Amino acid sequence: MAVALSQREQTRARYPDLEGYVERDHVRSFYEVYGEAEPTILLMATWSIVHSRQWKMQIPYLARHCRVLTFDGRGNGRSDRRSEPDAYREEEYAADAVAVLDATATERAFVLSLSRGAERSLLLAANQPERVAGMVFIAPSLPLPPAMPRRRAAQEFSEPRDEYAGWGKWNRHYWAEQYEEFLEFFFSQCLTEPHSTKQREDAVGWGLETNAETLIATQLAERLVDEEGVRSLLERIDCPMLVVHGGDDAIRPWASGARLAELANAALTVLDGSGHFPHIRDPVRLNLIIREFVESHGRRTN
Repeated sequence: MAVALSQREQTRARYPDLEGYVERDHVRSFYEVYGEAEPTILLMATWSIVHSRQWKMQIPYLARHCRVLTFDGRGNGRSDRRSEPDAYREEEYAADAVAVLDATATERAFVLSLSRGAERSLLLAANQPERVAGMVFIAPSLPLPPAMPRRRAAQEFSEPRDEYAGWGKWNRHYWAEQYEEFLEFFFSQCLTEPHSTKQREDAVGWGLETNAETLIATQLAERLVDEEGVRSLLERIDCPMLVVHGGDDAIRPWASGARLAELANAALTVLDGSGHFPHIRDPVRLNLIIREFVESHGRRTN
């Protein structure tokens, strides 16, 4: 049910024109709508370590030229938290996105995703092709080489360690005991560019709006495990695609994004000097890339 915005924070460059909740299987997801101009851009929820405020550098600019939808992925922000991993399967996030499109009377949208949002965007486009006009993937987190195989990563995630140093902190036992310290480490790897102190502080704050138990559940949820799974989804998708990846990404190697572009026959843009969060650290350049892609392909699909 959509409601008019009543109470507004004083720190936003652009406030939503409409906000509301969608509910599926007793899980509510909070969404916002900005602007009125077509086409529409859906900013896909990414890993629930953050919520939709991560897009704060995109919303004011894009909403001047397009209609923009955002939603908090289940597990953070103003959306519900569940304890069972099945509630955080990629199919659930994709279905939440469809519910947001329905609630906002959006027939068709360009889908913009970051990192873990890539898989749920692929599911949306594969299962609802008529709803997706095109896709932009930023630093996509998919089981594509040279990234570590997911089965091995899942095993290491659940094994207790004598000590947790560096990426050894990617471990459920460490999260349960030292959650804030993990957030500080993780976002230092997402934001490797100089002078990123404020951006890291913002991201840690978003991470603290959920908790270790919820984040562990999201990590235990079933996901694609290999390249074949990615290929099977791409075979069902026929829309323009663009992959944007930071050349200095310390979370997902840019070669993994290049592999997605190759498999999808998509355009690839590598941002020299950028890390895993170019939408935060290089927003002007990224926003112009997004607008050019949407305007170019929007003309072809109207």
